[in-house]
Amino acid sequence: MKFSIIGGDLRLVNLAKLLANDKNEVYVFGMEKSEEIEKDKGIIKCDTLEEAIFNSKIIIGSIPFSRNNEEMYASFSDKTIKIEDFTSKTYQGKNDIYKDKIFIAGNISNNVREKLEICYGKVIDIMKEENLVVLNTIATAEGTIDVAIQNTDIIIHGSKVLILGFGRVAKEVANKFHGISAKVTCAARKNIDLAWIKALGYEAIDINDLGDDLKKYDIIINTVPKMIIDKEEMQYMKKNVLLIDLASTPGGINVEDAQKLGLKFIWALALPGKVAPLSSAEFIKETIYNLLKCRESAI
Repeated sequence: MKFSIIGGDLRLVNLAKLLANDKNEVYVFGMEKSEEIEKDKGIIKCDTLEEAIFNSKIIIGSIPFSRNNEEMYASFSDKTIKIEDFTSKTYQGKNDIYKDKIFIAGNISNNVREKLEICYGKVIDIMKEENLVVLNTIATAEGTIDVAIQNTDIIIHGSKVLILGFGRVAKEVANKFHGISAKVTCAARKNIDLAWIKALGYEAIDINDLGDDLKKYDIIINTVPKMIIDKEEMQYMKKNVLLIDLASTPGGINVEDAQKLGLKFIWALALPGKVAPLSSAEFIKETIYNLLKCRESAI
């Protein structure tokens, strides 16, 4: 099978190597700063984006695909890879060459996805695939513990940790912190979530009624992609509290307010790619293979 991998971080570097090891034909572009890729003779390096797109049926883009909706995220390249370069040929009457291609990337914004769907036969946001999301929570939780250890002067054992939200990521973060003897509290809105929090042995608090309770915590971790914590809530916190935001843009903790108040804030995005790039690449490969198998079965 032919794959083209464009841009990305260490996860996609590892993915290219894993796919090549499986005897696939792998083309790459936007990875020229990766020594591993440059030295790997089993991976074909493309000189242009067009070459990478045209050589394969399956195009794999970065995770996240873009951080500004204008340029592709490519940490191993000095090239500027514009989003419009993935779609511009359609406006020159050549869109048929895209129609048999599958485009896979992560965290694709709605407006970018609409443009891609005009071109490609199938567009898949891999970060919306349930099995990958679940597997990534493991690396996210372990990475959050690492962030906490590196940015506090206390041990995690016995520390008071507040986790905002009780979705998939929050559940695994709570489980991991509880496993190393932190005193975990989870904040949620739904009564059923509050009941489950108690059933699992954590303290429960209504996320709408934080207030004075915030002074208890040594570490506060947000998982909700909606503003939850700003200066009003921060006035109750310890001066040495560590704030960690795991939510994607716009996040749930006001960065400017935290800085003005001198609170330590870490916006820990894309932790799986930072703390466990090889495991993350294996999860991505497994997910892609399953998607392609399902697609073939449906034809």
